[in-house]
Amino acid sequence: MLAPRALVLRGPGTNCDHETAHAFERAGGLSRRIHVQALAEKPALLDDVQIFCIPGGFSYGDDIASGRILALELSQRLGDALRKFHDRGGLILGICNGFQVLLQTGLLLADSATSSGRQATLAHNNSGRFVDCWVHLQAKPGRCVFLQGLSRFELPVAHAEGRFVTTTAEALEALDQAGQLVLRYADNAAGQPTNPNGSACDVAGVCDPTGRILGLMPHPERFIEATQHPAWMGRLDPTAEAAGLMMFRNAIRAAGGDAG
Repeated sequence: MLAPRALVLRGPGTNCDHETAHAFERAGGLSRRIHVQALAEKPALLDDVQIFCIPGGFSYGDDIASGRILALELSQRLGDALRKFHDRGGLILGICNGFQVLLQTGLLLADSATSSGRQATLAHNNSGRFVDCWVHLQAKPGRCVFLQGLSRFELPVAHAEGRFVTTTAEALEALDQAGQLVLRYADNAAGQPTNPNGSACDVAGVCDPTGRILGLMPHPERFIEATQHPAWMGRLDPTAEAAGLMMFRNAIRAAGGDAG
């Protein structure tokens, strides 16, 4: 049986597609990087894969707003194909800029009752600065297939627009009650908060009601080897499996593969 296949989108300004494709392969899958124009010309390519990923970077230079132009392109040229892909059981992952794109396309947290058609967005960090650091995270996976077996772990972040905000306080509460706020920034060992952007309720990642679409600001593809962690020779066990790799293994398993 063939290993599950992942399609990793690339386009002007994306810069994490190579690492993300490599992470899927390290997790036991097959991956292919594809330019957004090539996919738009042949949406049927989605029929041959089980996982679709929008990686991090600065798509189209983040003109207008982070991920906005790529989101418009996907909505107009691939919206129906991506909804069909998800409806048949496909997994969708959006990392950093990809998370921004998922929210703006409405593939994640759509809301027909609002003028924007979205329940939430990712705003500028409270600091007004780009942040690049490691953060502590707390997962509450629920139905989210990508986070199964994960609890407390660390991943790096690198973004200027990562502050999760909802249209209303009621929308935030509803997402929480529905179990869709599956990943949050957590305090470090000294009890100090590590929320890098001021996200509401410390939200670092959210999933859709099925658990098969996940958007998150931290970069799991940058922590698939223990030696990628800055403390790998100190407090971190260099033989332990990296948290990021576990997420990609979960995706491969959920797609029907043997993540060895």
